[in-house]
Amino acid sequence: MKKHTQTVFSLLAALALGAGTAAAQPAGAPEAPVFHFPQPDAVIDLWPDGAPSDNGLTGDEIDYGNHVSNVTKPTLALFLPEKPNGVALLVCPGGGYVDVWDKTEGYANSKWFTDQGIVYAVLKYRLPNGHPEVPMDDVHEAMRILKARAGELGFSKLGIAGCSAGGHLAATAATHFATPEERPDFQILFYPVISLDPAITHAGSSYFLLGAQPAQELLDKYSNEKQVTPDAPPAFIMANSDDDLVPCENSIRYYEALRASHVPAALHIYPVGGHGWADHEDFAYRAAWMGDLQIWLSAFAESE
Repeated sequence: MKKHTQTVFSLLAALALGAGTAAAQPAGAPEAPVFHFPQPDAVIDLWPDGAPSDNGLTGDEIDYGNHVSNVTKPTLALFLPEKPNGVALLVCPGGGYVDVWDKTEGYANSKWFTDQGIVYAVLKYRLPNGHPEVPMDDVHEAMRILKARAGELGFSKLGIAGCSAGGHLAATAATHFATPEERPDFQILFYPVISLDPAITHAGSSYFLLGAQPAQELLDKYSNEKQVTPDAPPAFIMANSDDDLVPCENSIRYYEALRASHVPAALHIYPVGGHGWADHEDFAYRAAWMGDLQIWLSAFAESE
């Protein structure tokens, strides 16, 4: 293990005391299948003294091995590179705002990012249950934790990424920041939910984010294509033409809004592949998206 990694791991080990890598199975819960994913170097409890907001959900958190539901203890799982390149990435997995697929859309691709020198952090966030501020509080706290340790972890640029509903959460962070500290340096979106326009949104994500009959004002507020300003961070967006779950029009509208505000953005729409392919090794365009993203990310890395 490199000296830098040893130093950082010593620091993180202290931070992660009491934080587990999986929630215990409550009595009567279905037995989780056995999955094999890379394991983080440390897992940090986001709110050891209690979170400032509440989603009203009760009951135990359930870990199914590849995703979790009813998140009660939000955490930040850290994967550390041997040779940091100055970049960190906060990842928001998807799950329709009703689950968090933290393993398949988070842990699974960790090695690809750390091999490039990126500090890779997977956020297991609390679900909104009609309280959209709850997952955003978790995003902002995760960013604060990471930025407070940027020197020890070896990065100066912090981006945000998200898949599906997690892409909506990431895009919300990229468009709704109130201070420079809350603004990510870049955004990476995999087949994201962007708009809450009923014509193109994912109905389940909209429902679990805002409830059954949200006011139009709220629908507009969380339709992120309507919230883009010239201060939004550069974006790398990926979608599929044949995605029947989250239509690629979400990505197209967001790209057009970024372009109209003169925000640097790349949009890649692949012809086939459906939805939820971020971790799929058999996705026909896996080499393509990885190659394009690697080139795009290199602009944020510190020169040696």
